[in-house]
Amino acid sequence: MRALQIPSWKADPVLVEVPEPEPGPGEVVVRIAGAGACHSDLHLLHDFTEGMLPWNPPFTLGHENAGWVHALGPGVSGLEVGEAVAVYGPWGCGRCPRCRVGMENYCERAAEIGAAGGGLGRDGGMAPLMLVPSSRLLVPLWDLDPVQAAPLTDAGLTPYHAIRRSAELLRPGSTTVVIGIGGLGHMGVQILAATTPTRVVAVDTRPEALDLAARAGAALTLVAGDDTAEAILDTTEGRGVDVVVDMVGSDATMALAVAVLRPYSHLTVVGIGGGTMPFGFFSVPYECSVATTYWGSLPELAEVVELARRGLIGAEITRVGLDDAATAYEDLAHGRVSGRLVVVP
Repeated sequence: MRALQIPSWKADPVLVEVPEPEPGPGEVVVRIAGAGACHSDLHLLHDFTEGMLPWNPPFTLGHENAGWVHALGPGVSGLEVGEAVAVYGPWGCGRCPRCRVGMENYCERAAEIGAAGGGLGRDGGMAPLMLVPSSRLLVPLWDLDPVQAAPLTDAGLTPYHAIRRSAELLRPGSTTVVIGIGGLGHMGVQILAATTPTRVVAVDTRPEALDLAARAGAALTLVAGDDTAEAILDTTEGRGVDVVVDMVGSDATMALAVAVLRPYSHLTVVGIGGGTMPFGFFSVPYECSVATTYWGSLPELAEVVELARRGLIGAEITRVGLDDAATAYEDLAHGRVSGRLVVVP
Protein backbone atom coordinates (compact mmCIF):
# COMPACT_ATOMS: atom_id res chain seq x y z
CA MET A 1 0.00 0.00 0.00
CA ARG A 2 1.05 3.62 -0.42
CA ALA A 3 1.89 5.81 2.56
CA LEU A 4 2.99 9.42 2.99
CA GLN A 5 6.18 9.28 5.00
CA ILE A 6 8.80 11.60 6.39
CA PRO A 7 12.00 10.01 5.03
CA SER A 8 14.48 11.95 7.17
CA TRP A 9 14.68 15.08 9.28
CA LYS A 10 14.42 18.37 7.36
CA ALA A 11 12.90 16.65 4.33
CA ASP A 12 9.67 16.96 2.38
CA PRO A 13 7.14 14.12 2.74
CA VAL A 14 7.15 11.43 0.07
CA LEU A 15 4.76 8.71 -1.09
CA VAL A 16 6.30 5.25 -0.71
CA GLU A 17 5.15 1.65 -0.93
CA VAL A 18 4.95 -0.13 2.44
CA PRO A 19 3.60 -3.56 3.48
CA GLU A 20 0.06 -3.80 4.81
CA PRO A 21 0.16 -4.18 8.60
CA GLU A 22 -0.90 -7.42 10.28
CA PRO A 23 -2.21 -7.25 13.87
CA GLY A 24 -0.35 -9.15 16.58
CA PRO A 25 -1.74 -10.08 20.02
CA GLY A 26 -3.83 -7.22 21.41
CA GLU A 27 -3.37 -5.08 18.29
CA VAL A 28 -5.93 -3.64 15.88
CA VAL A 29 -5.65 -2.58 12.26
CA VAL A 30 -7.80 0.43 11.40
CA ARG A 31 -8.85 1.25 7.85
CA ILE A 32 -8.27 5.00 7.77
CA ALA A 33 -11.12 7.25 6.67
CA GLY A 34 -9.36 10.51 7.43
CA ALA A 35 -6.03 11.71 8.80
CA GLY A 36 -5.67 15.34 9.85
CA ALA A 37 -2.70 17.37 8.64
CA CYS A 38 -1.50 19.27 11.70
CA HIS A 39 0.71 22.33 11.83
CA SER A 40 2.99 20.43 14.21
CA ASP A 41 3.76 18.08 11.30
CA LEU A 42 5.50 21.04 9.66
CA HIS A 43 7.79 21.27 12.68
CA LEU A 44 8.53 17.55 12.30
CA LEU A 45 9.36 18.03 8.64
CA HIS A 46 11.47 21.16 8.87
CA ASP A 47 12.63 21.96 12.41
CA PHE A 48 13.90 18.79 14.07
CA THR A 49 17.30 17.15 13.75
CA GLU A 50 18.93 13.94 14.93
CA GLY A 51 18.91 13.63 18.72
CA MET A 52 16.21 16.20 19.45
CA LEU A 53 13.58 13.49 19.94
CA PRO A 54 13.84 9.90 21.23
CA TRP A 55 12.78 8.59 17.79
CA ASN A 56 13.72 9.16 14.18
CA PRO A 57 12.33 8.84 10.63
CA PRO A 58 11.27 7.17 8.48
CA PHE A 59 7.64 6.74 9.51
CA THR A 60 4.21 7.42 8.08
CA LEU A 61 2.74 10.82 8.95
CA GLY A 62 -0.71 11.38 10.44
CA HIS A 63 -1.30 11.53 14.21
CA GLU A 64 -4.95 12.64 13.98
CA ASN A 65 -6.92 9.64 12.74
CA ALA A 66 -10.30 7.96 12.49
CA GLY A 67 -11.73 5.12 10.46
CA TRP A 68 -13.15 1.63 10.78
CA VAL A 69 -11.88 -1.50 12.51
CA HIS A 70 -10.31 -3.62 9.76
CA ALA A 71 -8.69 -6.54 11.56
CA LEU A 72 -8.35 -7.75 15.16
CA GLY A 73 -5.31 -9.41 16.66
CA PRO A 74 -5.52 -12.41 18.99
CA GLY A 75 -7.02 -11.58 22.37
CA VAL A 76 -8.86 -8.42 21.31
CA SER A 77 -12.46 -8.25 22.49
CA GLY A 78 -15.17 -5.60 22.59
CA LEU A 79 -14.65 -4.44 19.01
CA GLU A 80 -16.23 -5.52 15.75
CA VAL A 81 -14.81 -5.35 12.23
CA GLY A 82 -16.41 -2.40 10.46
CA GLU A 83 -16.99 -0.40 13.66
CA ALA A 84 -16.24 3.33 13.35
CA VAL A 85 -13.52 4.47 15.76
CA ALA A 86 -11.29 7.42 16.57
CA VAL A 87 -7.63 6.70 17.31
CA TYR A 88 -6.33 8.27 20.52
CA GLY A 89 -3.06 9.90 19.52
CA PRO A 90 -0.50 9.77 22.36
CA TRP A 91 0.51 6.16 23.06
CA GLY A 92 1.83 5.52 26.55
CA CYS A 93 2.81 2.35 28.34
CA GLY A 94 -0.76 1.67 29.49
CA ARG A 95 0.45 0.59 32.95
CA CYS A 96 1.85 3.57 34.85
CA PRO A 97 -0.44 5.53 37.22
CA ARG A 98 -1.12 8.26 34.66
CA CYS A 99 -1.87 5.83 31.86
CA ARG A 100 -4.19 3.91 34.17
CA VAL A 101 -6.46 6.96 34.39
CA GLY A 102 -6.25 7.64 30.66
CA MET A 103 -3.55 10.34 30.75
CA GLU A 104 -1.26 8.61 28.27
CA ASN A 105 -0.24 12.04 27.01
CA TYR A 106 1.77 12.31 30.24
CA CYS A 107 2.96 8.69 30.47
CA GLU A 108 5.64 8.31 33.14
CA ARG A 109 7.60 5.92 30.92
CA ALA A 110 7.53 8.08 27.78
CA ALA A 111 11.32 8.40 27.55
CA GLU A 112 11.72 4.64 27.89
CA ILE A 113 9.07 3.89 25.26
CA GLY A 114 10.55 6.28 22.69
CA ALA A 115 7.95 6.79 19.95
CA ALA A 116 5.12 9.07 21.04
CA GLY A 117 2.42 7.52 18.87
CA GLY A 118 1.22 6.86 15.35
CA GLY A 119 2.61 9.59 13.11
CA LEU A 120 5.10 10.47 15.85
CA GLY A 121 7.84 7.88 15.54
CA ARG A 122 5.52 5.03 14.59
CA ASP A 123 3.47 4.72 11.41
CA GLY A 124 0.45 7.02 11.38
CA GLY A 125 -2.72 7.34 9.38
CA MET A 126 -1.69 8.77 6.02
CA ALA A 127 -2.09 5.36 4.44
CA PRO A 128 -5.08 3.10 3.84
CA LEU A 129 -4.32 0.96 6.93
CA MET A 130 -2.84 1.79 10.33
CA LEU A 131 -1.65 -0.55 13.07
CA VAL A 132 -2.79 0.48 16.56
CA PRO A 133 -0.93 -1.32 19.38
CA SER A 134 -3.89 -1.73 21.74
CA SER A 135 -7.67 -1.64 21.58
CA ARG A 136 -7.65 0.70 24.61
CA LEU A 137 -6.50 3.46 22.23
CA LEU A 138 -9.73 3.37 20.18
CA VAL A 139 -12.82 5.41 21.03
CA PRO A 140 -16.19 4.48 19.45
CA LEU A 141 -17.62 7.05 17.05
CA TRP A 142 -21.09 5.52 16.85
CA ASP A 143 -22.93 7.49 14.14
CA LEU A 144 -20.24 10.11 13.44
CA ASP A 145 -18.62 10.29 10.01
CA PRO A 146 -15.00 9.18 10.60
CA VAL A 147 -13.65 11.67 8.05
CA GLN A 148 -15.36 14.52 9.86
CA ALA A 149 -14.36 13.06 13.22
CA ALA A 150 -10.63 12.67 12.55
CA PRO A 151 -9.77 16.23 13.71
CA LEU A 152 -11.51 15.59 17.03
CA THR A 153 -8.54 13.50 18.11
CA ASP A 154 -6.15 16.47 18.20
CA ALA A 155 -7.68 19.70 16.90
CA GLY A 156 -10.64 19.01 19.20
CA LEU A 157 -8.98 17.20 22.11
CA THR A 158 -6.01 19.54 22.59
CA PRO A 159 -8.03 22.77 23.07
CA TYR A 160 -10.64 20.86 25.09
CA HIS A 161 -7.96 19.81 27.58
CA ALA A 162 -6.49 23.32 27.68
CA ILE A 163 -9.92 24.86 28.28
CA ARG A 164 -10.87 22.39 31.01
CA ARG A 165 -7.74 23.43 32.87
CA SER A 166 -9.34 26.86 33.35
CA ALA A 167 -12.90 25.70 34.07
CA GLU A 168 -13.12 27.52 37.40
CA LEU A 169 -12.37 30.86 35.73
CA LEU A 170 -14.82 30.50 32.84
CA ARG A 171 -17.83 31.82 34.72
CA PRO A 172 -20.56 34.23 33.58
CA GLY A 173 -19.00 37.65 33.08
CA SER A 174 -15.57 36.24 32.19
CA THR A 175 -13.67 36.90 28.97
CA THR A 176 -11.44 34.43 27.13
CA VAL A 177 -9.06 35.29 24.30
CA VAL A 178 -8.16 32.67 21.72
CA ILE A 179 -5.08 33.62 19.69
CA GLY A 180 -4.70 31.83 16.35
CA ILE A 181 -7.82 30.57 14.59
CA GLY A 182 -6.46 27.63 12.67
CA GLY A 183 -7.24 23.94 13.04
CA LEU A 184 -7.10 24.02 16.85
CA GLY A 185 -8.23 27.61 17.30
CA HIS A 186 -11.58 27.30 15.53
CA MET A 187 -12.33 24.18 17.57
CA GLY A 188 -11.33 25.97 20.76
CA VAL A 189 -13.78 28.78 20.06
CA GLN A 190 -16.55 26.24 19.50
CA ILE A 191 -15.73 24.35 22.69
CA LEU A 192 -15.76 27.55 24.74
CA ALA A 193 -19.08 28.61 23.21
CA ALA A 194 -20.65 25.17 23.71
CA THR A 195 -19.47 24.35 27.23
CA THR A 196 -18.94 27.67 29.08
CA PRO A 197 -20.66 31.04 29.49
CA THR A 198 -17.45 33.00 28.88
CA ARG A 199 -17.29 35.74 26.25
CA VAL A 200 -14.87 34.71 23.51
CA VAL A 201 -12.52 37.14 21.75
CA ALA A 202 -10.67 35.72 18.73
CA VAL A 203 -7.40 37.15 17.41
CA ASP A 204 -5.66 36.30 14.14
CA THR A 205 -3.74 38.01 11.36
CA ARG A 206 -6.07 36.68 8.63
CA PRO A 207 -9.55 38.12 8.02
CA GLU A 208 -10.80 34.76 6.69
CA ALA A 209 -9.73 33.08 9.93
CA LEU A 210 -11.67 35.66 11.91
CA ASP A 211 -14.74 35.01 9.76
CA LEU A 212 -14.39 31.35 10.74
CA ALA A 213 -14.08 32.35 14.41
CA ALA A 214 -17.28 34.38 14.20
CA ARG A 215 -19.12 31.40 12.73
CA ALA A 216 -17.67 29.23 15.49
CA GLY A 217 -19.12 31.45 18.22
CA ALA A 218 -16.67 34.27 18.95
CA ALA A 219 -18.38 37.38 20.27
CA LEU A 220 -15.58 39.66 19.04
CA THR A 221 -12.89 39.19 16.40
CA LEU A 222 -9.75 41.30 16.13
CA VAL A 223 -6.99 41.48 13.55
CA ALA A 224 -3.65 41.18 15.34
CA GLY A 225 -1.75 44.45 15.33
CA ASP A 226 -0.21 47.18 17.45
CA ASP A 227 -3.56 48.20 18.94
CA THR A 228 -4.95 44.72 19.66
CA ALA A 229 -4.15 44.75 23.39
CA GLU A 230 -5.81 48.15 23.80
CA ALA A 231 -8.91 46.93 21.97
CA ILE A 232 -9.16 43.86 24.20
CA LEU A 233 -8.75 45.92 27.37
CA ASP A 234 -11.41 48.35 26.13
CA THR A 235 -13.90 45.53 25.68
CA THR A 236 -13.34 44.45 29.32
CA GLU A 237 -13.61 48.07 30.57
CA GLY A 238 -9.95 47.95 31.54
CA ARG A 239 -10.20 44.91 33.84
CA GLY A 240 -8.35 42.51 31.57
CA VAL A 241 -9.30 38.99 30.55
CA ASP A 242 -9.60 35.86 32.64
CA VAL A 243 -8.08 33.32 30.27
CA VAL A 244 -5.87 33.39 27.17
CA VAL A 245 -5.45 30.24 25.10
CA ASP A 246 -2.50 30.85 22.80
CA MET A 247 -2.63 28.50 19.81
CA VAL A 248 0.50 30.07 18.28
CA GLY A 249 3.10 30.35 21.03
CA SER A 250 5.33 33.03 19.52
CA ASP A 251 7.07 35.91 21.28
CA ALA A 252 4.42 38.30 19.97
CA THR A 253 1.40 36.24 20.98
CA MET A 254 2.68 35.58 24.49
CA ALA A 255 3.48 39.27 24.92
CA LEU A 256 -0.08 40.09 23.84
CA ALA A 257 -1.44 37.59 26.36
CA VAL A 258 0.50 39.09 29.27
CA ALA A 259 -0.61 42.59 28.23
CA VAL A 260 -4.32 41.74 28.48
CA LEU A 261 -4.52 39.30 31.41
CA ARG A 262 -5.93 40.39 34.76
CA PRO A 263 -4.79 39.29 38.22
CA TYR A 264 -5.84 35.71 39.05
CA SER A 265 -5.94 34.50 35.46
CA HIS A 266 -4.63 31.74 33.22
CA LEU A 267 -2.36 31.76 30.19
CA THR A 268 -2.22 28.40 28.45
CA VAL A 269 0.26 28.10 25.59
CA VAL A 270 -0.79 25.37 23.16
CA GLY A 271 1.12 26.38 20.03
CA ILE A 272 4.76 25.45 19.58
CA GLY A 273 5.82 28.65 17.86
CA GLY A 274 9.12 28.75 19.75
CA GLY A 275 8.40 31.93 21.68
CA THR A 276 9.50 32.85 25.19
CA MET A 277 8.41 35.40 27.75
CA PRO A 278 9.86 36.86 30.94
CA PHE A 279 8.31 35.42 34.08
CA GLY A 280 8.78 36.97 37.48
CA PHE A 281 6.95 38.59 40.36
CA PHE A 282 6.34 41.84 38.48
CA SER A 283 6.41 40.61 34.86
CA VAL A 284 2.94 38.98 34.88
CA PRO A 285 -0.24 39.94 36.76
CA TYR A 286 -0.52 38.69 40.34
CA GLU A 287 -1.56 35.03 40.58
CA CYS A 288 -1.44 34.55 36.85
CA SER A 289 -0.91 30.87 36.10
CA VAL A 290 1.18 30.13 33.00
CA ALA A 291 1.23 26.63 31.54
CA THR A 292 1.85 24.61 28.43
CA THR A 293 -0.29 21.60 27.62
CA TYR A 294 0.18 18.51 25.48
CA TRP A 295 -2.83 16.85 23.86
CA GLY A 296 -5.45 15.49 26.30
CA SER A 297 -6.63 12.32 28.03
CA LEU A 298 -8.58 9.32 26.76
CA PRO A 299 -11.66 10.19 28.86
CA GLU A 300 -11.53 13.72 27.47
CA LEU A 301 -11.50 12.37 23.90
CA ALA A 302 -14.68 10.44 24.67
CA GLU A 303 -16.23 13.70 25.92
CA VAL A 304 -15.15 15.55 22.76
CA VAL A 305 -16.73 12.81 20.62
CA GLU A 306 -19.97 13.16 22.60
CA LEU A 307 -20.02 16.92 22.04
CA ALA A 308 -19.65 16.29 18.31
CA ARG A 309 -22.38 13.63 18.34
CA ARG A 310 -24.73 16.17 19.92
CA GLY A 311 -23.94 18.66 17.17
CA LEU A 312 -22.31 21.16 19.54
CA ILE A 313 -18.88 21.15 17.87
CA GLY A 314 -17.53 20.13 14.49
CA ALA A 315 -14.40 20.80 12.49
CA GLU A 316 -14.49 22.78 9.27
CA ILE A 317 -12.48 20.53 7.02
CA THR A 318 -10.87 20.51 3.59
CA ARG A 319 -10.53 17.00 2.15
CA VAL A 320 -7.60 15.98 -0.03
CA GLY A 321 -6.49 12.63 -1.44
CA LEU A 322 -3.22 10.93 -0.63
CA ASP A 323 -1.78 12.00 -4.00
CA ASP A 324 -2.25 15.66 -3.08
CA ALA A 325 -1.21 15.43 0.57
CA ALA A 326 2.36 16.66 0.14
CA THR A 327 1.16 19.74 -1.76
CA ALA A 328 -1.51 20.29 0.86
CA TYR A 329 1.21 20.62 3.51
CA GLU A 330 2.61 23.50 1.46
CA ASP A 331 -0.81 25.17 1.60
CA LEU A 332 -0.85 24.64 5.36
CA ALA A 333 2.62 26.16 5.72
CA HIS A 334 1.58 29.27 3.80
CA GLY A 335 -1.67 29.84 5.70
CA ARG A 336 -3.92 28.85 2.82
CA VAL A 337 -6.02 26.35 4.81
CA SER A 338 -9.23 27.31 6.61
CA GLY A 339 -10.05 25.05 9.54
CA ARG A 340 -8.53 21.57 9.27
CA LEU A 341 -6.95 19.76 6.35
CA VAL A 342 -7.92 16.07 6.27
CA VAL A 343 -6.16 13.53 4.09
CA VAL A 344 -8.56 10.83 2.86
CA PRO A 345 -6.48 7.80 1.84
